[in-house]
Amino acid sequence: MAEPLVAASARRRAYWQTAFSLAVLLAAVWLARRHWPVLETGALRLAVADQGWLLVAGAAAVGTWLCSALAQQGAVKRRLPRGRLVAAQFAASAANHVLPAGLGASAVNLRFLMRCGLPATRSATAVAVKGTAGVVVRGVLIAVLAVACPGVLRVPDSAPGLPVALVAAAVVAGVSALLAGPLGQRCRTVLGTAVADVRAVHARPHRAAALWGGSLAFAVLHCAVLIAVTQAVALPLPPARVALLYLAASSAAALLPTPGGLGSLDAALVLALTAAGAPGAAAASAVLGYRLFTVWLPLLPGLVVLGVLVRRRAL
Repeated sequence: MAEPLVAASARRRAYWQTAFSLAVLLAAVWLARRHWPVLETGALRLAVADQGWLLVAGAAAVGTWLCSALAQQGAVKRRLPRGRLVAAQFAASAANHVLPAGLGASAVNLRFLMRCGLPATRSATAVAVKGTAGVVVRGVLIAVLAVACPGVLRVPDSAPGLPVALVAAAVVAGVSALLAGPLGQRCRTVLGTAVADVRAVHARPHRAAALWGGSLAFAVLHCAVLIAVTQAVALPLPPARVALLYLAASSAAALLPTPGGLGSLDAALVLALTAAGAPGAAAASAVLGYRLFTVWLPLLPGLVVLGVLVRRRAL
């Protein structure tokens, strides 16, 4: 009696895994077809660009997956399987361009950590710790580059201080009410577990170095991809300014829940580069090249890797 039930469960699981693999493949085809003019135009513009700088951009893009794996390893105490960890980051980058607001990467990393034996709570904490480290590193880089490149980022003179203060007060009041309600105890328990995990990670210097070093290198290499492409198309902007504009534009685009920032990041980057003095055609070509290396070229292989990991129950 038990054997037929196990066989039926295995068949259902195989059906669901096959359906998922087909779904992600169809999603990749749909995205590529929808944005085909972008792909074609970017390829034509980059065909006459400096090939040496394009190789640098490709190498930097590959390095982002390795740095993401390093940061994720630094967020947990347990040693993770290196090969599957890097493959999971490659798959997560592809999933991040199918689901909005970083949900794809978070879901892949969460499932990967749970498959590695971590409890769901600690897996979620590790994903959150990695994400928080990335946000902090990005903020520090923006602050440092803003000092090094004064005048690039401008704050409007007539900032609506009162509405912002009212919104902040409302958020604080809402969070306080939530913590004081029935969910307060559960939230405090989850927060206590998260704090304990963060302390345990930072009690091991090599884990802390992996977390923060990987997060820093991840952001720097993304900047390097765009800088290399701007050099390839002879865009007349200093590398430090390009890095600052990229970090600011990508941070602003993250507020819009589009898959991988498609559309929002492209528009923000082109606007930022042209506002800094770059010609419109060169700015558009640079953004298209950046997208080609970070999205379109690895998208289909990444989704294939995602499907393979799911079928092998690594996710």
